[in-house]
Amino acid sequence: MGLIINIDTATENASVCLAKDGKLVANKVNRDQRDHASWIQPAIAQLMEETGYAMNQLEAVAVTAGPGSYTGLRVGLATAKGLCYALNIPLITESTLKVIAYATRTAMQLSTAQPTDELPIFLCPMIDARRMEVFTGVYSQDLEEVVPGGAVILEESSFNKELENNHLIFCGNAVAKWKPLCKHSHAMFYEGDAHTAADLATLSAQAFHQRRWADLAYAEPAYLKEFHTGIKN
Repeated sequence: MGLIINIDTATENASVCLAKDGKLVANKVNRDQRDHASWIQPAIAQLMEETGYAMNQLEAVAVTAGPGSYTGLRVGLATAKGLCYALNIPLITESTLKVIAYATRTAMQLSTAQPTDELPIFLCPMIDARRMEVFTGVYSQDLEEVVPGGAVILEESSFNKELENNHLIFCGNAVAKWKPLCKHSHAMFYEGDAHTAADLATLSAQAFHQRRWADLAYAEPAYLKEFHTGIKN
């Protein structure tokens, strides 16, 4: 059995879920990004109380480690690390982009809007990084990384190389600003509901059974670009 708390505070919606062997037990969501730091700890306590599980029954903690909001990533990882230290259990980290790709793949399985040609279909999650910049990467339908995650400034020609011989399903909270720019016929857009920690649960269960632990002392957020405070030395 793998009883895991899954934490996601990387984007505008924060969520926490309890899952057992990858199956959702309960889930809580907070849609006020300004409130993630004060919301997360009470939400976890409520989740455990409502489900009847004790903290010492947890076997791991999983967290989306980035990219995403700088503050949100620190809140999520600090919370996850604190629980792991206190309970002496493993830490699991996962890319926010991969979680979004997984959530989109799951949702698109219910859709009939599939291309009719023989071109491969890849998933391209996008996280808003303000102005015309996004955090993005490209994944196969098996969630293998095709193009590593990075920060990209969107232009009309962005992703032309990837779109030449493939279909790309663009997804995530930055799709709205990319869709008007992208005119390529191989582009598809998923604008459905955002991911939650419940989508992380399946991936964290796989990592748990494969014993893919993060280094508790040295794990840090995957910002994908330098953090600037605007404060001069």
